[in-house]
Amino acid sequence: MEGLKDGLMKLSPKSSRHDMLSEINMVPFIDVVLVLLIIFMLATPLLYRGLKINLPKTATNSLKKPIPKVVVSINHKGTVYVGGHKVDWQDLRPMLSAYYKKDKRVVVYLKADRKVDYGVVVHLMDIVKQAGIDRLGMITMPTPQTTE
Repeated sequence: MEGLKDGLMKLSPKSSRHDMLSEINMVPFIDVVLVLLIIFMLATPLLYRGLKINLPKTATNSLKKPIPKVVVSINHKGTVYVGGHKVDWQDLRPMLSAYYKKDKRVVVYLKADRKVDYGVVVHLMDIVKQAGIDRLGMITMPTPQTTE
């Protein structure tokens, strides 16, 4: 009986208070630090504010206007689209000429379906050149890179 009493005494709350280890549980501390880090990462970009400065006005602007870009697309049926809007072939040259007259720096990007005949693409490129536009780019899909 005495051995049983001694065993129960060791398990009682009174005796465990004296035998407690004084270690800090780091898991809640790490959780709090990570939450604070996330809060600061989200809040920091919102805190940036520029200075309010009353700038003087000038007749000329030193900032350049952005270069206008026009995307001309041809689907597999040969239908032409300018900026996503369907255009007849006979209206294409006057439309591109209007873009050129508005800003001589205009760039035309050609996006043609791979099934479109090469001659049709060359004809479209010729129409772009006839409109006076000499900046012409081709939009293509990149090929997948293979690792060696």
